[in-house]
Amino acid sequence: MRNLFAALALVIGASGGAFAQSSDKPTVVLVHGAFADSSSWNGVIEILEKDGYRVVAAANPLRWLRIDAEYVADIVSSIKSPVVLVGHSYGGSVITEAAEGHPNIKALVYVAAFAPDIGETAAQLSAKFPGSTLGPTLAPPVALTGGGNDLYIQQDKFHEQFAADVPGRKARLMATAQRPITEAALNEASTGAAWKKLPSWFIYGDKDKNIPAQAIAFMASRAHSKQTVVVEGASHVVMVSNPAPVARLVETAATAK
Repeated sequence: MRNLFAALALVIGASGGAFAQSSDKPTVVLVHGAFADSSSWNGVIEILEKDGYRVVAAANPLRWLRIDAEYVADIVSSIKSPVVLVGHSYGGSVITEAAEGHPNIKALVYVAAFAPDIGETAAQLSAKFPGSTLGPTLAPPVALTGGGNDLYIQQDKFHEQFAADVPGRKARLMATAQRPITEAALNEASTGAAWKKLPSWFIYGDKDKNIPAQAIAFMASRAHSKQTVVVEGASHVVMVSNPAPVARLVETAATAK
């Protein structure tokens, strides 16, 4: 076993890190949000990889904003190429914080995502404008042994609330496999606002029931978004139902000068 670990260390060291990249294209790091997992990016990943991009889909812990951001920042630090950081939903809060102080990050892409300013929380931003119907669809909180609560969407309400434009069978699988987020994470204030320093792009659906479209439009305008794409009829998981426009926007951010 010791020899195995030694061999693995040599491979990683020789390649320049766990996520080494030999292409001249930037690496794309995808960060999922609450009630989702890394598989929510599968359609986007297929397109990006076909087009020659190295992609890393981070398994967002969904515990505390600071901890989640540190985890993503560690992944970014291990990558030796420029990085395009992409966040969905609460993942937008994570990339906004994680991007602070990382010179290899060239762009931020927000996919139906929060882009908080310093001192703002995801919960505050989702309530800034009317339209979110998430609250009544949440299941009774799961009390955690160490304190706090985990939040889930009720499985029988998941399709209509979270993924209305996704085929029913797929939405049922997503509902069953959803990753919970702590109540604390949604109410933890951001300590960074990387969109003030880095160019950003936004894409969202006009039928988003988790984060009101008006709230995302506000955040995109505030961040001086380089390009904002609104997908007609798309739900909160626009990257699942409409992976092509999401991938195109990521590639636009990746090739921008």
